Amino acid sequence: MAEAARKFEEESPLYREAPANIEAEQALLGAILVNNDAYYIVHDFLKPDHFFEGIHREIFSKASVMIKMGKIANPVTIKTFLAANDRIGDMTLAQYLARLAAEATTIINAADYGRAIYDLAIRRSLIRIGEDMVNLAFDAPVDAEPKRQIEDAEKSLFELAETGRYDGGFQSFEDAMALAIEMAGAAKDRDGGLSGTSTGIRELDRRLGGLQASDLIILAGRPAMGKTSLATNIAFNIAAAYEPAEQADGSFKAKNGGVVAFFSLEMSAEQLATRIISEQSEVSSSKIRRGNITDAEYSKLVACTEMMQKAPLYIDQTGGISIAQLAARARRLKRQRGLDVMVIDYVQLMQGSSKNAGNRVQEITEITTGLKALAKELAVPIVALSQLSRQVENREDKRPQLSDLRESGSIEQDADVVMFVYRDEYYLQNKEPKPGTDEHMKWQQEMNDARGKAEVIIAKQRHGPTGSAPLAFQAEFTRFTDLAEESQLPERYE
Repeated sequence: MAEAARKFEEESPLYREAPANIEAEQALLGAILVNNDAYYIVHDFLKPDHFFEGIHREIFSKASVMIKMGKIANPVTIKTFLAANDRIGDMTLAQYLARLAAEATTIINAADYGRAIYDLAIRRSLIRIGEDMVNLAFDAPVDAEPKRQIEDAEKSLFELAETGRYDGGFQSFEDAMALAIEMAGAAKDRDGGLSGTSTGIRELDRRLGGLQASDLIILAGRPAMGKTSLATNIAFNIAAAYEPAEQADGSFKAKNGGVVAFFSLEMSAEQLATRIISEQSEVSSSKIRRGNITDAEYSKLVACTEMMQKAPLYIDQTGGISIAQLAARARRLKRQRGLDVMVIDYVQLMQGSSKNAGNRVQEITEITTGLKALAKELAVPIVALSQLSRQVENREDKRPQLSDLRESGSIEQDADVVMFVYRDEYYLQNKEPKPGTDEHMKWQQEMNDARGKAEVIIAKQRHGPTGSAPLAFQAEFTRFTDLAEESQLPERYE
């Protein structure tokens, strides 16, 4: 046993070194210094932080700046921007730059060198995340819950998988402009010419430009106004229109429509599916629930579901989900199957962290702030439904206002868009005067004008004007659609 232990100690290294390939870094830098075109082969994915050696990070960073400015980056020009007194082994920095260039052969393998450097940097980041997990698990504070550690680790892994970077930082205006131009190009190629994801409802798209990535969109309304119906309509429209486009790296991105995550905290997945089936098949949802359908309607349902079942719409029916749990599940879905739009029904049924338990205003503030941060992190629009306070019922004009948002001003503050669903028909039918009177005749006329019509009032929009979008509503199918042109409602709140 002693002999075996001694032999093991002799053969085993004293410690493990972080994975790196110094030769690949030297070969890539040499290729760039000899021919600056090599930089453009790797610049879209390789950053200075991906290099293991500090001096290599500095050389790549300075070369990047010079090449982007249209200057030549070679051993002679670049050494003036680096510390002249630095030494690499027994060589001066100038001698080291000359050696890199002298030993470079060709730029043909620049992409392979760059990818090797990038992959090793990701592995080092994984090691750091793993070490942080282990250290925190051993020395966790008394008030640190294990599930919070899991959520933090999953967030770090997701960010690493998405961007190759686990930390934040500044983004250059040049990179921001490139993203803006990319978005404009995508809008040009997308059906309808929208910068965001189409809702499938023309009037809403016209006013919003589609659902914009990273936006928190609040859809609010009093009970029975149809906010869940509108949310399910939009969710299925997006999923049904999904058309993937392959990217240069082999991944897929939505050209039209998108993958939708629907967090249904109030209704079961079965109830939600019934609504969508009713909407698409034009068979009353109440008849479906009661089983009061004909053979022809049943055949219509089956045919419709066969068409619908391929739509990438994923439903999570967990009640009382916390913002941390929701974020973890959304990250997992995006990593595994993609994610383009999220819908949450509804905000007041979510839970905050235990530290805000008992203070509902602070809980809602934590939830809406978390949803906005998640929208930015995942770069997807989040449509979150919200209740309105009862003070709407006390006014003569029942159209909602921003002040009606329930329980917290943070909902209005954090949201990029606030929309209210309003149906005058609902309030009118509850105010029927005595039949045969002049008031009843006037009421009948108002009912005829309001029947089957709805408004989506856009009360706040960071990127565009406010206003009112007139829509048609078919109650028996829980479906919102565009109105015929001649029956458009007058403009409001412009």
